[in-house]
Amino acid sequence: MDDRFYMKEAINEAKLAKLEDEVPIGCVIERGGKIIGRGHNYTFKGKSALKHAEIIAIDKATKVVGDFRLSDCTMYVTMEPCSMCAGAIINSRIKRLVIALADVKRGACGSNTNITGDRTQLHYLDAEFGLMKDESHKLLKDFFENLRKRKKPN
Repeated sequence: MDDRFYMKEAINEAKLAKLEDEVPIGCVIERGGKIIGRGHNYTFKGKSALKHAEIIAIDKATKVVGDFRLSDCTMYVTMEPCSMCAGAIINSRIKRLVIALADVKRGACGSNTNITGDRTQLHYLDAEFGLMKDESHKLLKDFFENLRKRKKPN
């Protein structure tokens, strides 16, 4: 299995979020050729600002591993993580980060700020951008267009 396979799985997670009227962002964590954590945004239904796809996937992966350290894992996520999620990625010591779509407004892995790549910190990594970005962009674009249509008064 390759990067594309795992990113497709992250996109499938984003599609689940969309079905639940959540912002369609999905994430999977791979270790040794197996997905050990997956998640999608659940902030509205979960009534929590902490229920981001990355946090949910990290939480599931750490339970599988039995440790907070995910140092031999790769994270695949459909949109660039925010500062909260970037901090969790660094604290969990994820080895590799593959991102479909950059977030120039809130991204914290290189587009706006670069928490994950800050070499003054004990742990850091360089994010890889662009894998399946068009698919991820379409999901987000369709979601927000639909949201605006539903909010328009008749």
